[in-house]
Amino acid sequence: MLALANKSTQLTSKQRAYLRGLAHHLNPVVQLGKSGFGPAAVGEVDRNLKHHELIKVRIVCDDRGDFETMAESLATETGAALVQSIGRIAVYYREGEEPEIKLPKA
Repeated sequence: MLALANKSTQLTSKQRAYLRGLAHHLNPVVQLGKSGFGPAAVGEVDRNLKHHELIKVRIVCDDRGDFETMAESLATETGAALVQSIGRIAVYYREGEEPEIKLPKA
């Protein structure tokens, strides 16, 4: 199930639906392998979140449970909200310093 990374990035279902619509046309900007992710991968995701606010990440692993664990861990590490996960793709959102994405009211 979807998890929110930290309490400052809580999204309502309306906001999540809006972000899913925006993310539909996006391609994954980061790909994580079966061996998991380390500080370099977390840094890459963090850098992309700072630049784009909304990103897709491909997490390659064999087990669905491992995928969910990795997706939630990455959200926690980066302080982002896990908006959606479909297949092996996870969508993350983190508001930027100067937000470009205007979320609907809660």
